[in-house]
Amino acid sequence: MEQARETGTADNSWKVVRLLVPFFKLYGGSLTVGFIALLSVDFCQLWIPRIIKRAVDELQFSTATQGGLVKHGLTVVLLALLIAICRFGWRYFVLGFSRLVERDLRDWLFSHLLSLDRIFFQRRTTGEIMALSSNDLSAIQMATGMGLIAFIDAVVMTVAVLGFMAYINPQLTLIAVLPMPILAVLTRFLTARLHRRFKKVQEQFSTLTEFARATISSIRLYKAYTQEKSQTYRFDQLGRAYISDNLQLATIQGTLWPASGLVANLSMLLVLFFGGRLCVMGRITVGDFVAFITYLLMLTWPMMAFGWVANLFQRGVTSLGRINKVLQEESALADPAGLEKAAMAIKNSLTLRDLSFTYAGQEIPALSSVSLEIRPGVLGVIGRTGSGKSTLCNLLARLYPVKDDVFLVDGKDVNRLPLSSVRANISYVPQDTILFSDTISANISLGRPDATPAEIEIAARAASIHGEIMAMADGYQSRIGEQGVKLSGGQRQRIALARALLLDRPVLIIDDGLSAVDTQTEHDIVQSLAAYLHDRICIIVSHRVAPLVDADTILVMDRGRVTARGTHEELLAKNPFYATIYHNQTAEAF
Repeated sequence: MEQARETGTADNSWKVVRLLVPFFKLYGGSLTVGFIALLSVDFCQLWIPRIIKRAVDELQFSTATQGGLVKHGLTVVLLALLIAICRFGWRYFVLGFSRLVERDLRDWLFSHLLSLDRIFFQRRTTGEIMALSSNDLSAIQMATGMGLIAFIDAVVMTVAVLGFMAYINPQLTLIAVLPMPILAVLTRFLTARLHRRFKKVQEQFSTLTEFARATISSIRLYKAYTQEKSQTYRFDQLGRAYISDNLQLATIQGTLWPASGLVANLSMLLVLFFGGRLCVMGRITVGDFVAFITYLLMLTWPMMAFGWVANLFQRGVTSLGRINKVLQEESALADPAGLEKAAMAIKNSLTLRDLSFTYAGQEIPALSSVSLEIRPGVLGVIGRTGSGKSTLCNLLARLYPVKDDVFLVDGKDVNRLPLSSVRANISYVPQDTILFSDTISANISLGRPDATPAEIEIAARAASIHGEIMAMADGYQSRIGEQGVKLSGGQRQRIALARALLLDRPVLIIDDGLSAVDTQTEHDIVQSLAAYLHDRICIIVSHRVAPLVDADTILVMDRGRVTARGTHEELLAKNPFYATIYHNQTAEAF
């Protein structure tokens, strides 16, 4: 049953090969030139034994002349020169094709990953995706390069060599191919298991890569908790498991090649015994016997190559199947078919009508029956941890799908509007600050690479970070390290805020994006935003009341519901939870 399951899996996986059809069509011209060069090499190699046969027969029957032997020698040299030129040709065009496939498939995968929503990346680790872009693509490149060359070369050489051998002596040819069915059965038996083994190796490599990535990106945390030895031990265990899986895979791979060589040597033994007798009996000439042996040696490579090719193809197909699974993923936020992607601008309102939302795999809703109309001005949102504040921001920023007619933009269902157009109207400062190992200027201008230094400075001043940037050695050209490792938490948040302000969009969402700055700096930022927010919608989520005091409306959230709304003064008077937070935070300030 296990063998049937493995065979079925392997057979199904071969269906993904159609993924490569467009590449064969696109690069068919250069691939054809490469195959012609490959066939030319095979033809030249097949003709050389015929020349050797003539030379040996002439020597055997004493008809050889010095001029004739020189002519035969020069012919072999010319054929060898032609083989060298054509061999360069097939390497350039066919191996070049495999590199083009690798590049285009990587670009396709990367482009598709950028189109997927947050739900996909919650299911797939970064390490797994990195493995697809490295190990799996390398396996596909080998299959479409050397694998394809070896397969065609082996098939052509096998058919042609058998034809030349049969021309010399059919009976001896039949004897020579007797061991070949052994190789066919063995290859079929082993490749059925190769698929599962290689898939397990690739999955283990993904786990290993993700562990290394997560450890390095969080190195300060592991050092702070003195977990260096623990992480080293865990990494070693993963490495040992990876080696173990590879050794199991190598057991199968290591069987294919020697088995092919064994079959080839069995054929050689049979030919030496029976062919030698035919030569002694005079039924074939010495030249025929030498040519037959030469052709059999040529047949040895294809017989051994079939096992190697089966290995390469199975690796490639397994990797192609893994990549195809990602390419088959669809974003839950994709635009409806036929929707015109025209530019738009949010002018009046964002409206939520009885909106509820539950994350995949969870039973308790993150938001329950939220109804809200957000107009230009400042909307503050406050509540306990887990009350649904960030979920609300994620939905407003169109990072998760919503049902029809529950989220309206200027009175239009958001699901009937182009996703890119809606997002192009929103500047979002997420709770988790994301910075890149680049200059401060490049980080701020992420959404507007063409922004001038003056525009970048204006945004930085509005985020109250300009002075601290200028205090650095290289100012805006200072490199901040991965995730802004050289900056404080407050500096990272303000650079992220400057990035959002530079976009100059109708809607600004700040999801607890000022939590790491002190109260005075927070107050300065809110004050500087006042002029910027004229006729715009601004949503500020905070655990502190101070930045929300001047908001036009404040929402109090609890367990996914809006439990209260009003101005600062109204909530102080009517909402005990809000009043308690305010008095506690005010007392702490003094």
